[in-house]
Amino acid sequence: MHVPDRRAVTADAGLGVVFALVVAFQAYRVAESWGAGYWVFGAAVGASVGLLALLRRRARRWTAVAGLAVAASAVVVALLARLPAEPGPATSLGLAVLVGSAVRTLPAVPAGALAAAGMAVPAGGLLAHPGSAVPVLGGLAWLAAVAIGLASRLLAVRRRAAAERVRRAERLDLARELHDVVAHHITSIVLQAQAAQLVTRKHPEKSAGSFAGIETAGSEALAATRRVVGLLREPGSGGAGHERLGELVEGFESHGRRARLRLDAEPDDWPAEVRSTVYRVVREALTNVSRHARHARAVTVDITQDERAVTVVVEDDAPHTTARRRAGYGLIGMRERLEALGGTLAAGPRPGSGWTVRATIPTGRRR
Repeated sequence: MHVPDRRAVTADAGLGVVFALVVAFQAYRVAESWGAGYWVFGAAVGASVGLLALLRRRARRWTAVAGLAVAASAVVVALLARLPAEPGPATSLGLAVLVGSAVRTLPAVPAGALAAAGMAVPAGGLLAHPGSAVPVLGGLAWLAAVAIGLASRLLAVRRRAAAERVRRAERLDLARELHDVVAHHITSIVLQAQAAQLVTRKHPEKSAGSFAGIETAGSEALAATRRVVGLLREPGSGGAGHERLGELVEGFESHGRRARLRLDAEPDDWPAEVRSTVYRVVREALTNVSRHARHARAVTVDITQDERAVTVVVEDDAPHTTARRRAGYGLIGMRERLEALGGTLAAGPRPGSGWTVRATIPTGRRR
């Protein structure tokens, strides 16, 4: 079940208050200038379109279509019944939210169609009531909605492109490391096969041990190969391993923060790609603390291991802020790497204060 985002709920609550105030102000002005009873129609139309705007997250396309239909019908009714010009301020505000949301999120064709239809409503109101400033205000609201929607759309496209570049770079880097691991295993298999041929000629009774070694090396090579399937490879060198974790944590501590490393694992038993991934997860988590949690005073790095996986937990004590903790591209790259290895990555605030990054990397072998 979809859980609404807290910020979205808060924003919609605030928007609902704004709608209510605009509808009330519009009704007051119409009653003052046109007389009692004339405000009811405009207030009902504005409230209806505003309600559709508040429900836009459920179905952005159809709420926009419905809002435009209500507003267009109101223009015709106002002309025939000699009522105040439509779309009124409340209706224009609701249409602006609906059109801006559609332009920002919908595919190009329906977004363009809804934007054009949104302009047709104030244009029709201006034709029905020449010289009235009310449709002109509706046109300005439409223009602002389209501009904001397009800006948000382009920003989202740029973010997706940047995230995809990070994912691709991480795939290529991981593929290079895994290629080296597979090459190591294949070399071992070839050497053991050559040795087995010599042993079989001279001591046939000892050949079973040689074939068992070949089988083990082949199984490890297959496990590493499965992880590299689907990844592209470009020439380059591998990254650092677990040996430099101590240096990494000490270097971070020298920046004025306390840092503690607890290593309850056996790194020498890890495959090469696991060692490098553990290092990179810790490095990325500490980098995020430096960039986004400058008020953090203590950071802990806990690395544990069970029979199937290595778990890395990096925690800090920085106070929660709204500016912090938007998912960085570094974490996107780490998530891509961990998913390729069959692992997981989670990042989020701790109760009270602080932030936690938790990564699980399967080792593919038992301790």
